[in-house]
Formats: sequence, C-alpha cells, structure tokens
Amino acid sequence: MADEPWLDDDEQKAWRSYLLMRRTLESHLERHLQREFGLSGSDFEILVNLSESETGRMRAFELGEATQWEKSRMSHHLSRMEKRGLIRKEACDARYPEIALTEAGRAAIEACAPAHAGRVRELFVDVLGAERLTTLGGAAEDVLAAIDGHKRSTCPPGVTDC
Repeated sequence: MADEPWLDDDEQKAWRSYLLMRRTLESHLERHLQREFGLSGSDFEILVNLSESETGRMRAFELGEATQWEKSRMSHHLSRMEKRGLIRKEACDARYPEIALTEAGRAAIEACAPAHAGRVRELFVDVLGAERLTTLGGAAEDVLAAIDGHKRSTCPPGVTDC
C-alpha cells in the first residue's frame, strides 16, 4: 500500500467512473423493472435469490446474507412483498422465518427475468465484449477477496462484518 492515501488523477478518474457507471446502470435497470413489471430492484433481488434456491424458499437470515441487507430492512421489505403476494413467511422459529416464493412471485420473476437479462446484455455484456468482461470478472473476484481478507484481519472475534 502506498504511503500517500490520496488517489492520483488516473486512479480518481477510474474510481469515479466506476461509481457513476454502477449507479447509473443500477438505476436504469431498476427503473425498467418498475415501469415494465411493477417490481423494485429490491423485489427483483429477493425474487432472484428465492427462485434460484432449490426449494424456492430460504430462511430470512440467509436472504440477508445473500443481499447484505440489514435485518430491519429485510424485515420491512419482506412484509411489503408478502402484502403484495410475492412471498409468504412461514414460521419455523421465532427469530428466522422461512421465506417462500409464491406462485405470483414465481410468475413475476419468470415474466421479468428475460427482459432484465436482455437489458444487462445490451448495456453491459455486449458493450464490454468477451475479453473485457473476463478481465472485469477477474478484477471483481480480486477485490472481493481483498475485502474478505480485510474483514478477517480487522473484525473482532465473533463479528462477521465491520
């Protein structure tokens, strides 16, 4: 690690470009989901996780780990999704209910996933091309590994994220 904490001009430009790209792409994709399918990006994230689980159900804490959401955010969002009939909470113990994908939730994800994937392909995959996509994937794995190492070396015992 360099002694100087500040980013040089090229580093700053790359960092800010990444942040702007991520925010803009996520916002664009979320607006499309909302406009075309009546789903928020958060709804989509929950539905994807549930639909990709073998049984179409997950414990609430597992969804929290998968999405990296705080417990209160998860609880409130799941309540809103349950009111809309997209998921069902099933008691298995008081602290961590099991969350099940309903028929309406499965229909929603099956309806929007192809269009969402098409947008991701159009605005991200095809723009980058195979070589840059592979490079970006490797870089993302390296950054995630560095974050994981940082957490392990700096978090107090028993704390998984700090």
